Amino acid sequence: MTSASFLRPLWDRAAEWECRLRMIREATTFLYLSTFYIEYDRYGIELLAALLDAQRRGVAVNLLVDGFGQLLGGILMTPESRRALCSRLDALRDAGAVVTTYRPEHYLQRRLGGGQHVKIQVSEMGGAIFGSSNVSRSSFEGWNEYSVWLRGPVVYTLLESYRAIGGQVDERHLRTLGDVAQVGPTEVPPIEFEYWLCNPNLLQGRLGPVGWRGQNVVTAQMIRMVDDARETIEITSFFFKPVAPLLAALLDAARRGVRVDVYHSHRDALPATDLAWIASAVAYGRLLDAGIQVYENRHGEHSKLLLVDRARVAFGSYNFEDAAHDRLAEAMLVSRDARAIDPAASIFDGLRVDPDNVRVTDESVRVLPGRIKRRLALYGPFRRWM
Repeated sequence: MTSASFLRPLWDRAAEWECRLRMIREATTFLYLSTFYIEYDRYGIELLAALLDAQRRGVAVNLLVDGFGQLLGGILMTPESRRALCSRLDALRDAGAVVTTYRPEHYLQRRLGGGQHVKIQVSEMGGAIFGSSNVSRSSFEGWNEYSVWLRGPVVYTLLESYRAIGGQVDERHLRTLGDVAQVGPTEVPPIEFEYWLCNPNLLQGRLGPVGWRGQNVVTAQMIRMVDDARETIEITSFFFKPVAPLLAALLDAARRGVRVDVYHSHRDALPATDLAWIASAVAYGRLLDAGIQVYENRHGEHSKLLLVDRARVAFGSYNFEDAAHDRLAEAMLVSRDARAIDPAASIFDGLRVDPDNVRVTDESVRVLPGRIKRRLALYGPFRRWM
């Protein structure tokens, strides 16, 4: 268990970006930031410039980027943009920053998309940003995202976990946070959290996820959370294609009378490919038959929220997909405190009436274009890898 003395929801895209940049610009001693990928656009350029400026004024900057995530992000960039991004990262290294590209130990892990997907930003001031956003225009001008700004002991917990996702942490910085994190308003009860973290790459052998039957603690805890539901389960995910045991738990919940609402992305939300949507859509029949209500967001749903009975909430980086279970390091913060639950409940209330969210029905599935149905038939058996 850990706790926060303060939580500020960052559902608004401009507010989160301003918060991220302000933390970097006000840092005086150290700044840690992990992300899945950085796109060479307005946001990537602005963030890297802020990090370089911080390093040059004496801040110890530590940037962790996922190798596989950056490879995927690079597909969206021109060769010139990729070279320019590499040049800026080299400039950050040359200035003395620690810039780490995470790649799992084993060859098959790397080839099959193993990596780290956790997004943490921490400075010596004792604040942290934790959530779903990548450093890209998609995250700050396109998709829905959910992050939070936190203070309190949870900040120490987040930085301590940075090692498990492939980063390096200076012990002096941890000691600083250990002191700062204890400072907070004594008259306000802390917000209690569970912190779920798993890097499956550290649990696997040379075959990586192939044939792996180990336990992912985040998946296991989310299944327990679903199993405990009595009235409602509300979910957001980039594309909804959960690992089989988690899908089975959700189907069971719906069949025993729990209302299950899922909000994820429309097939047009990821212009580069529709394969992630294909992997989701192959299960539409089973979901609808069980009574699960599925909504597709036209501009993209990239937040990761699980709200059960409006009495317990989980949020962070874990998408409902096989990769989150057996290939990517993921983390979630979980609470029963109303100060963490109420912002999520408000988000779901808004999503329910948002015209960008289109409900999936038996009829909408039936009238899918023939080319889409052919792709579902062709690629559906490989959904685990998409």
